[in-house]
Amino acid sequence: MDIATGLGLIAAVIVLLAMILMGGDLSMFVDGHAFLVIFGGAFAATLIRFPLSTIFHGLPVGMQFAFTVRRIGARELVDEIAGIAEIARKQGPIALEKVETDDSFLAKGIRFVADGYDPEFIRDNLERDRDNFLTQLDEGQKIYRAIGDCAPAFGMIGTLIGMVQMFANMTDPSKLGPYMAAALLATFYGAALANLLCLPIADKLQLKLHDEDINRTLIIDGVLMLRESKSPTLVREMLLAYLPEKHRHVAPDLAAA
Repeated sequence: MDIATGLGLIAAVIVLLAMILMGGDLSMFVDGHAFLVIFGGAFAATLIRFPLSTIFHGLPVGMQFAFTVRRIGARELVDEIAGIAEIARKQGPIALEKVETDDSFLAKGIRFVADGYDPEFIRDNLERDRDNFLTQLDEGQKIYRAIGDCAPAFGMIGTLIGMVQMFANMTDPSKLGPYMAAALLATFYGAALANLLCLPIADKLQLKLHDEDINRTLIIDGVLMLRESKSPTLVREMLLAYLPEKHRHVAPDLAAA
């Protein structure tokens, strides 16, 4: 689990609740009209922007990967693939059938090498798998960013509706308070939804998309070098090029920490 995402959301909820309860009652910040214009309007606008299948697929996928963290980092991948190359060099490709790894994408590539598939088939299959996965992450971040972009706008729309209703009922003082509250709560809901949930998740998914692109491309190159029976030293040196300069000469146990 990505602890940072969970901690950030919990901290945001705590701060908002503390501010609300310090100055009044929680029920003061509950309004059906504001809720409807923000969540209904944002969802409607997203439906217009994206196909229905993309929305129902991208929303859960985006939420899932926003709260998960990769089991193996880039440095660990380099060390693991170099170790697998050592096994293949000493015992032959058939020995890779017994190799186990926590990364399903790497495991798939190792299975292809052990089964003796053609390098072009391995490259095409793994690249297609990588591109499909990155497309899913990209769809998720685009949907959350779209909701985050339009939520404040619908908050303003809700505020304007509330203001119109308030001015239209100036002769009835009892209605001024509820209409004003609905107007202000719409802006509050829109800002909170965008800046505490949707846009942060979109940014997190964008970072993970970049990291997964590098890691999976690293794996593809490593698997192809395994298929070509490259030496472990050459495999390590070639794959280290994917790492930032400061991480290339760090001991594996320190990098993992």
